[in-house]
Amino acid sequence: IGNKPVSVLSTGIGTDNIDIVINELDTLFNVDLETRAVKDNPVSLNLIRVGTSGTFQEDIEVGSLVLSKAVVGLDALMGFYNYEKTEEQKDFLAAFEGHIGTDFPIRPYYFTADEGLFRELFDEKYVEGITATCAGFYGPQGRELRAGISQPDLIPKLASFRYKGKRMTNFEMETSGIFGMASILGHRACSCNAILANRANGTFSKDPAAEVENLIKNILASVEKLP
Repeated sequence: IGNKPVSVLSTGIGTDNIDIVINELDTLFNVDLETRAVKDNPVSLNLIRVGTSGTFQEDIEVGSLVLSKAVVGLDALMGFYNYEKTEEQKDFLAAFEGHIGTDFPIRPYYFTADEGLFRELFDEKYVEGITATCAGFYGPQGRELRAGISQPDLIPKLASFRYKGKRMTNFEMETSGIFGMASILGHRACSCNAILANRANGTFSKDPAAEVENLIKNILASVEKLP
């Protein structure tokens, strides 16, 4: 795009797939595949998720584009990796865990987008948000079919959480793994989502393909302007 090399791939759904994709991308650039030795000068990649999401805030309309400033991982991926929590992470998680309750089945984690990449991509088209990444689609997002769920009030709790004047905006299944793995491996990451459903008011996109196409065009235009 312009004079910049860009690779596009489909990760599959969920942070389990993100774990595979980012580890293997990092290995391609930063590990000698013949000797298995880590290279001396690691390459830092720009990782930009382009995906779909739902929202639980009434005022975020279907078709909106959300650029994630930060993410709460409600999956277990980053619990299997070593990293030192920053004071911001500790403060956020203390507030979030106090709000979500002690009976939540997974220990949440928290990462932010790369600040420089976020600033380079962000403009008035996007809603700035804190994203929740869930471990699955049904029970982990508060949906109940035949199997009973342990967190029936999860969505209202996410919608009502506030941290330093910021609110949570959307939920999906990948961003926490992207931000977490990028952070510990030294890459820059952002996540952009087209909102296809509003759980608060029961509205859904009438043309999901068009919403995704609009997001892709906006992201490609932003990528072309990256330094």
